[in-house]
Amino acid sequence: MASILRGNTTGDARDTNRLEAFSDGVIAIAITLLVIEIHVPTHDEIHDNGDLWGALWDLWPSYLGYLISFIVIGIMWANHHNIFKHMVRVDHYLVLINTLFLLFVGFIPFTTGLLAEYLGHEGEKTATIAYTGWFFLTAIVYNLLWRYPSQFRRNLLDPETDPAAVAAITRRFNLGPPSYGFAFLVAFVYPPASLAIIAILALLYALPSNAPD
Repeated sequence: MASILRGNTTGDARDTNRLEAFSDGVIAIAITLLVIEIHVPTHDEIHDNGDLWGALWDLWPSYLGYLISFIVIGIMWANHHNIFKHMVRVDHYLVLINTLFLLFVGFIPFTTGLLAEYLGHEGEKTATIAYTGWFFLTAIVYNLLWRYPSQFRRNLLDPETDPAAVAAITRRFNLGPPSYGFAFLVAFVYPPASLAIIAILALLYALPSNAPD
């Protein structure tokens, strides 16, 4: 960490790898915690196979929340890996921005559980607003994680990085905040449509990037 704060070139690659490895660990924990929110029906609730099938069907909001959040976090991880391929060093502020990003990722299992609990019941709108709103804030911080090295501290990027690759990643990231912001606003009007937008965004971001390697 001292080398990060001093801006030393010694150990730059190690610092970058440590930051990415730490991020991988936090993201992996967050994506694993999603399944914990899917509660197995207990024996007290089940009297025969029909009851069990019905109880499993009633868990559909948990399945939906798990699926959407898993895909979104997985894509965040993939894009996080992609942007760090172009970084040869980190500094104190990038570490802080990345830590803030991980804070938002780590809270996604809670908002997913909230959505699963209230989807289809009273409180659905509030839960959906919280769910999509959190993704909107996460997208803003994620955007900053790329904008900081690509626009304000270009010395953090590999000098051999193709400018076309930087521009392509920037265009891709620029779509995030307004798109998630739109889903957040739609949640105030019609929650199912808001969730559909989030799901569509997840599928779009899952498509291969046109950025050159």
